[in-house]
Amino acid sequence: MLSRYLTRARPLQRSTSRPFSSTNPNMVKVLAVLYRGGQAAQEEPRLLGTIENQLGLADWLKKEGHELVVTDDKEGSSSEFQKHLADTEILITTPFHPGYLTADLIDKAKNLKLCVTAGVGSDHIDLNAANTKKITVAEVSGSNVVSVAEHVVMSILLLVRNFVPAHEQIVSDDWNVAQIARNAYDLEGKVVGTVGCGRIGYRVLQRLQGFNCKDLLWFDYTDLPPDAEKAINARRVKDLEEMVSKCDVVTINCPLHEKTRGLFNDDLISKMKPGSWLVNTARGAICDRAAVKRALESGHLRGYAGDVWDVQPAPKDHPWRHAFNPLGGGNGMVPHYSGTTLDAQKRYADGTKEIIRRYLAGEDQDLANLIVFDGDYASKAYGQREKNANKPTGQKGAGP
Repeated sequence: MLSRYLTRARPLQRSTSRPFSSTNPNMVKVLAVLYRGGQAAQEEPRLLGTIENQLGLADWLKKEGHELVVTDDKEGSSSEFQKHLADTEILITTPFHPGYLTADLIDKAKNLKLCVTAGVGSDHIDLNAANTKKITVAEVSGSNVVSVAEHVVMSILLLVRNFVPAHEQIVSDDWNVAQIARNAYDLEGKVVGTVGCGRIGYRVLQRLQGFNCKDLLWFDYTDLPPDAEKAINARRVKDLEEMVSKCDVVTINCPLHEKTRGLFNDDLISKMKPGSWLVNTARGAICDRAAVKRALESGHLRGYAGDVWDVQPAPKDHPWRHAFNPLGGGNGMVPHYSGTTLDAQKRYADGTKEIIRRYLAGEDQDLANLIVFDGDYASKAYGQREKNANKPTGQKGAGP
């Protein structure tokens, strides 16, 4: 079971400069699909990931003589996204309002050379199709790791302490301590495990050191470096089902790819401890939406929290919006924002600009940012495949 779900990457050796050279560096069309910030973005210019503030790219690209089109309209054949895609050379997307780049859209994007994810997580792009067309996909590696790790710890605490129902009492002008305390616990003495111990999962375990948990566990395809494992006082479990059966809290911190899609289904959730909590800030599609709702409503899961949804924005009738445990709590879901704090937005906006700058200048890219390149996977983070099974890459494996 160990190799089924998670994968590793190592440093890439070959040059990346030539495929990043613009065919017409004096006139490049850049299309950015971002979320609408409205009044908040107008009042807060540090909301860089919005259509209003345009990742801070507008003045720079205009000065360089390039065209920038920014939109939040991304659904359907008549959307601005699809209308502009045909002659776009550089596409910028974001995990927080993903423009889903399917194989058929890639086939229509005859001029597309570079896809940049402003953030981390490029599963909204058909990476196999990008490889077929030799379109490079890059993301701003590491830009979200602190932000998401902090959100994971917050989500664990709000579930274990039964915080949301307690707060809802106050804003509803109610007061019933017993109703809240009957389902509130301490994190101390609990077993917490992470599925995935890369840069986010590792930082979650780092941040749990002061809570005196009974045991900290991690599942990944390979071992941590000895000094890194010692630093977090955690123990590796090589079988996923075994790990989840031991945990009071499970947090998902692995990428979405073919082998992790629907990983937490009825079968795997049934192996979890009755009354345990599940936190998912990785990708919504790693969890089966109906299975999570059933487990929560039955009480097998005491709570489910996170900020990622299998469709984004989540429709109003999405089952996770209104899924509760038998006592009416256990729902810690929020919009996808853990990796888009103002601090994170500065990091991924700067990183996006640097990826584009290198492309336009024909310079080598930072290898850690490459997902697919020159018709092949540069990152094993998106799944082990025959073609690249032994190929070195620039992506990091388990550990900090």
